[in-house]
Amino acid sequence: MKKISRKKFISEFKAKVAIEALREQKTTAELAVQFDIHPTQIVQWKKQFLENSSLAFDGKKHDTSSDERIRSAKAY
Repeated sequence: MKKISRKKFISEFKAKVAIEALREQKTTAELAVQFDIHPTQIVQWKKQFLENSSLAFDGKKHDTSSDERIRSAKAY
């Protein structure tokens, strides 16, 4: 039996989907078809986006160097 792996999405894609959902120009079902993801996932990403949106204005810069170290460590 073939093992089904889960899809992994980058944060930029999640943000794009969440912003499209916030625009409310299309229904969640239409967005799900457009982006080939489950409607529940769109609702969850939209909720996370709204909950964490204040971080964009907190005045602290995100430390990308630690992210790069983690990615390079995982590569080995």
